Amino acid sequence: MNLEITQEFSNSLYWLSLIAVVVSSASGVLKSGFRHFDLFGVIIIAITTGLGGGSLRDMLLDLDVFWIQDQIFFIASLSSAIVIFIGARFVSISPKLFLIPDAAGLAAFSIAGTMVALMAGAPWLVASFMGVVTGSMGGIFRDLLCNETPIVFKSPLYATAAWFGSLGFIALVYYEVSIVLSAIVAGSAIFITRLVALQLNLGLPKFQLKE
Repeated sequence: MNLEITQEFSNSLYWLSLIAVVVSSASGVLKSGFRHFDLFGVIIIAITTGLGGGSLRDMLLDLDVFWIQDQIFFIASLSSAIVIFIGARFVSISPKLFLIPDAAGLAAFSIAGTMVALMAGAPWLVASFMGVVTGSMGGIFRDLLCNETPIVFKSPLYATAAWFGSLGFIALVYYEVSIVLSAIVAGSAIFITRLVALQLNLGLPKFQLKE
């Protein structure tokens, strides 16, 4: 897939990645906070959640790791962690609230990851899977560090929503829909699908042996 790297594309990727880092880090804070981790533990979980998926993507694609190349992403993750950590002391937060920033992070990072892979010259199918890796691996790292089974393996339409959204983004770009509109449409589809799946408990069939 030939992709023209325009200024619009680069700007969209930058801001989408920054938003993804902030909301994903926030989900890490909320998840670890309910495990009663101290400030350092919360920060580590937040940074791992916000930067982990993109780091793995960049290493797989043999690219410079995005937050090492531009420390604003690290600063954004750290700031998000501290703000949520302090704010939680003054505002009552439901234990399930982390699912909202988690869904937002999944959506934003999935599209951003797909964009990075396309820029790196990856084939369209690989690029879409890099979107899944970017969107879901931070959450997997977060849950493992919190000593829980990752929600991507048991929760309704998580990685599935990310993959279809990433494929949808590629299709829209292929048919020359603007990068910004494609990202908004595909990202919104991932976010809404994830929340609807949670509400209605929609998921893929689970593995079961014949008795």
